[in-house]
Amino acid sequence: MTVTLADVAARARVSPATVSRVLNGNYPVAAATRERVLRAVDDLDYVLNGPASSLAAATSDLVGILVNDIADPFFGIMAGAAQTEIGGQEGTGRAGGEKLAVVCNTGGSPERELTYLTLLQRQRAAAVILTGGALEDPVHIAAMTTKLAKLADAGTRVVLCGRPPLPGSDAIVASLAFDNRGGARRLTEHLLTLGHRKIGYVAGPLERTTTRHRLEGHLAALAAAGLGDPASGAARGEGRAGQEGLIVHGPYSRRSGYEATLELLRRAPDLTAVVAANDTVALGACAAVRDQGLRIPEDVSVAGFDDLPFSVDATPALTTVRLPLHEAGARAGRLAMGAETPPPGGIATITAELMARASTAPPRATR
Repeated sequence: MTVTLADVAARARVSPATVSRVLNGNYPVAAATRERVLRAVDDLDYVLNGPASSLAAATSDLVGILVNDIADPFFGIMAGAAQTEIGGQEGTGRAGGEKLAVVCNTGGSPERELTYLTLLQRQRAAAVILTGGALEDPVHIAAMTTKLAKLADAGTRVVLCGRPPLPGSDAIVASLAFDNRGGARRLTEHLLTLGHRKIGYVAGPLERTTTRHRLEGHLAALAAAGLGDPASGAARGEGRAGQEGLIVHGPYSRRSGYEATLELLRRAPDLTAVVAANDTVALGACAAVRDQGLRIPEDVSVAGFDDLPFSVDATPALTTVRLPLHEAGARAGRLAMGAETPPPGGIATITAELMARASTAPPRATR
């Protein structure tokens, strides 16, 4: 027999309207009354009619978390931490405050990103969290601005995690942006301090904010050391001479790191260090260096970015830049739930920390 709202009301000794208020959370209810209603919900195993409830309310119990690749620890850590906050307190077993977090895997496709946002809009999602870097394409940016505005107008809370603010958009509750420029600059400065002057760089995909910001930080460090111009064609991987020829773009994958590093060593056999766009790319770079009969760090130093869990267990342990992925994801989840006050101006820059480990060392005087 199906349990109804009236059954819950009778069990809790309150009116059906009070039960509805507790479950929808759209009206203040005394703590003792709320507890009695939730206990009745648990005892009777009552299931709220989600579609009907979302039609009556402004939003549903659904929260969407958009990621490029859930198999990538960078996104998985953030999504997992956000989902924990969205799901409510562990072990409460109550139907009055939890939200259903759904992870949407875009595969890096701008079309899929917009499609998922449309589907979440149709479901009257309570909140949407977009993780990772954004595509720097004017058409896509305009489409995203329009889509997020529609979501916000319908009552959806929009939070960016690890993604810079969207220009011209006031629909975003908060943007938690990683200091990719600062972290990349400190990483390259570390190598320069060790004495490296011939440094190869394996960059991420073109037209991604994360790629551009990390590359800009790297180039700024070189320019400050008198080794390049941050405004040169190196930002686009152009040229084959000097530092401008020591940049190769590719996907954020191990294979990309391997192939790009072989190309860098072909262009510059006297290369003494390789900086990778992230830790996964750095693993490929390490494999390429070893396959060329070279040692890490004695012959070539290798560094990554993100400080993913495996980086400290690499051999040798990987020098990298730590991003507080779990903390950022958890904060995004709280912001999406309205459980934390947004930062001033809606924007927070999250510091990146250099982790100097055994994969980097001073270069040998001669090879």
